Amino acid sequence: MHYKEVKGILSSKNGMNLYRGCTHGCIYCDARSKCYGMKHDFEDVEIKSNGNQLLEDSLRRKRKKCMIGTGAMCDPYIHMEDKLKSTRKSLELIEEYGFGISIQTKSNRILRDLDLLKKINAKTKCVVQTTLTTYDEDLCKIIEPSVSTTKERFEVLQVMKEHDIPTVVWMTPILPFINDTKENLRGLLNYCIEAKVYGIICFGIGLTLREGNREYFYEKLDQHFPGMKERYHKKYGYAYEIMSDHNKELMGIFYEECKKYNIVCNNDDIFKYLHEFEEKESMEQLSFL
Repeated sequence: MHYKEVKGILSSKNGMNLYRGCTHGCIYCDARSKCYGMKHDFEDVEIKSNGNQLLEDSLRRKRKKCMIGTGAMCDPYIHMEDKLKSTRKSLELIEEYGFGISIQTKSNRILRDLDLLKKINAKTKCVVQTTLTTYDEDLCKIIEPSVSTTKERFEVLQVMKEHDIPTVVWMTPILPFINDTKENLRGLLNYCIEAKVYGIICFGIGLTLREGNREYFYEKLDQHFPGMKERYHKKYGYAYEIMSDHNKELMGIFYEECKKYNIVCNNDDIFKYLHEFEEKESMEQLSFL
């Protein structure tokens, strides 16, 4: 890891990443793509040393409260968060200044900060997002080797449900020839149904590959699934969008189950929800009324 002072921390849409790079090792990770202009090794995580200082300054200056998003490009609960606590500090600031949070992670380290998530959710809106791609735990440890297992992430969703914190699942990517099966899909959907998630983001049954993440993905296919790279080359060549032959059938099941259990599955509606700030009435306001 290395430290770097940066000029800004919030994007135009109020997203932030306190870290740049990752140590989770997911074989399909799009953030490895060269188009993002990362000038250091992906595993040599950049720590934005003045990130929370910039965050506090931005929150103090904002005229209107809003949702702050984190985790889109780098997981806020990578291994070094145990020691650095940068994400926890950011949640303290967000809670102190009365903003909402939409936080995305594949790690059950988020449970460490449950106290802050509850405080934020009591004032406004806290949405916890996680990715579920692989129901089989052994396969999960190959595809996503250094993150919490699928079952552990399901347990995070359960904890959030118990504390009335809304959750969203990213059911993507699903890898052709590897986990694009009915059994995998229904296993993941059953987790979502049991955890009563608000919504599931899914872009279809497949993945995207571009320069940077494609090479890493194929390297890992060679390592763990002999002959699979050649199968991908023959079927897809160097296409950006890699869709499963089972996409239509599996997405039919997906939409049917989401409708049956009132799970929001329109991606645009979910993204709108993640960005909508809500201010809840405090107990003091309610007693006054």
